[in-house]
Amino acid sequence: MSAQIPVKVKVKTVINKEPFELTAFGRYSEKGDSTYLQYDEMMPEGTIHTTVKLKNGEVLILRKGAVDMRLHFITNKKTPGTFSTDQGLMLTEADTKNVTIGEGQVEVRYDLSIQGSYAGTYHMNINYEEVSE
Repeated sequence: MSAQIPVKVKVKTVINKEPFELTAFGRYSEKGDSTYLQYDEMMPEGTIHTTVKLKNGEVLILRKGAVDMRLHFITNKKTPGTFSTDQGLMLTEADTKNVTIGEGQVEVRYDLSIQGSYAGTYHMNINYEEVSE
């Protein structure tokens, strides 16, 4: 694993035209041909440790803690995932329309289904920049 670089992460997600924004401080690192962003989200339910893995135009988001979630995005593919809450484990499917990975930014557009039911259209932007500690 390469050195972990401190970064400021801004996540903006628009769900059915409703915007949600998060700013967090985390770490950026590279291992092989993969890039990793790691940051913590503070929620009323508790802390969620989030890892975003970028590799070959694919995005994998893993969240652990108050919410456990696994989402995998590949342009023009439907990919299975999981979403776990205190109500139990639910199966998800991301129908990814577009993945764009650029310098310091990731953009994903997808439709999400939970337990086979349409949950909404999502447009997520993750921007990150190096900060000095």
